[in-house]
Amino acid sequence: MQRFPSRLPAFFRSCLMHRELIARLVGREVSQRFRGSMLGLSWALLLPLLTAVVYTFVFSAIFQSRWGNSQSHADFALMLLIGMAVHSLFAEAVGRAPGLVVGNPSYVTKVIFPLEILPVVAVLAAVLNAAIMLAIVIGGQLVLKGVAHWTVVFLPVILLPYLVFVAAGVMLCAAIGVFMRDLSQVIGLMVTMTFFLTPIFYPLEAVPERFRIVMRLNPLTSIIEQSRTVIIHGGLPDFASLAIYSLCALLSLAIGFWAFQRLRPGFADVL
Repeated sequence: MQRFPSRLPAFFRSCLMHRELIARLVGREVSQRFRGSMLGLSWALLLPLLTAVVYTFVFSAIFQSRWGNSQSHADFALMLLIGMAVHSLFAEAVGRAPGLVVGNPSYVTKVIFPLEILPVVAVLAAVLNAAIMLAIVIGGQLVLKGVAHWTVVFLPVILLPYLVFVAAGVMLCAAIGVFMRDLSQVIGLMVTMTFFLTPIFYPLEAVPERFRIVMRLNPLTSIIEQSRTVIIHGGLPDFASLAIYSLCALLSLAIGFWAFQRLRPGFADVL
């Protein structure tokens, strides 16, 4: 049975070696998403806007939810969009993960293909929607508040370890999904649960103190809170927390890549 390199440096070398292939596959993913639709890429802008409008109306107008001491619906919408942007990246990439290998059997059985780049393609394709939503927030902050904080330049620093963490989850789920076809149902439930157990449409301070530590263990919470800090409040990110997060993300990626490569020889037998 063929064995594949399973250490993290081998993954980074593969991504660097196949960077042009990754770029082409990401471009194909994005173009296929909107191919044949009348509005095309405009949907990438309209969908998050319409979703934010609906959620803002339901939670701030009907349920009378407020963000801290603010009474502004605009503040609520901007905070909501940041949370939705971070969660949508996770939901889209991880939601596709169980079918990444299963949905491309020819890559496994007929051609020599670097399967380890498929999770990277899934994550980068999911970045589009998140980037558009964050751009809407920055533009909305400028239009509604008349200010765009310079600290927004730290946003890539915050999101990079998050992308690594998501890629680790996608890689692990993609490998397990080959052998457990009902994993997609489990992932769907998990995505729904994380939407409500992450401070997306409510501030972390609204969570009772005894549950707050559990919320902070959610890997999405820190990224959402720090993104709000640099975009909305104009504060600096917590670099110590980001360093710890980055180490944990790299460890997760190392585990995910190791599991993917160890299970990889059995893909062809199942497919």
